[in-house]
Amino acid sequence: MPIYEKGEVRIHYQEAGSGFPLLIISGGGLNSKISYLADKASFNPIDEFKSEYRCIAMDQRNANGSESSGPLEVDRPWDMYADDQLGLMDHLGIKNFMVMGFCIGGPFIWNLLKRAPNRIVAPVLVNPSGSRPEKRDLFYENNTKGWGAELTKRRPDITKELVDKFLTTMYRSNPDFVFTVTRDFVRSCQTPMLILPDDTPPHPYAVAMETVMLAPKSEVSLYPWCEPKERIAVAVRQVRTFMKAHRPA
Repeated sequence: MPIYEKGEVRIHYQEAGSGFPLLIISGGGLNSKISYLADKASFNPIDEFKSEYRCIAMDQRNANGSESSGPLEVDRPWDMYADDQLGLMDHLGIKNFMVMGFCIGGPFIWNLLKRAPNRIVAPVLVNPSGSRPEKRDLFYENNTKGWGAELTKRRPDITKELVDKFLTTMYRSNPDFVFTVTRDFVRSCQTPMLILPDDTPPHPYAVAMETVMLAPKSEVSLYPWCEPKERIAVAVRQVRTFMKAHRPA
């Protein structure tokens, strides 16, 4: 598997297929990595779309069980990840690309739309993460117990205090909506997008549907789309149709 390096950062990534570039961001929270797509996702987007697109997947920086690593930038956690995502595309010589994100990929995509609106073509947000008013600390607590605890075991340079500062900035400084952008930003976003909503503690249906209602060029799948299992094929067909409609010639 190839490695993209920039300074102290090493990002493990994978490519498959050919055609217009499609960056794929897996779920798994801060343990977002390529293996999730085959092991835990409702469908494997690489298998589904590699015959039509140049699929690019990556292990996010410091995901446990991955080869991606780098410092924790406690003052800019979301932008730290965007740096890696955009940097990888620069490394591959790609300017414009589609992006499909599962779970944490939702906030990541909104941040990419804020950072590089002219580069992102028709994103697809699958089971996007969002903040529930009754569980504002859900992501802080889950990542402290899971991702952070494992990270400090294998990285002696990263302390519990550093993890706490990182997660506090990431999930407690703006613990509302989709974390990375405001409702006003979503309301002004003119990029076509497709949202496949879920309704689990980290993937609130209400937040996903609020983004659908606010974003002027959004589309939404049937719901629930992954249960029963027979519906997954219908949702994937909608994703394929949506991406084909907005793919540059």
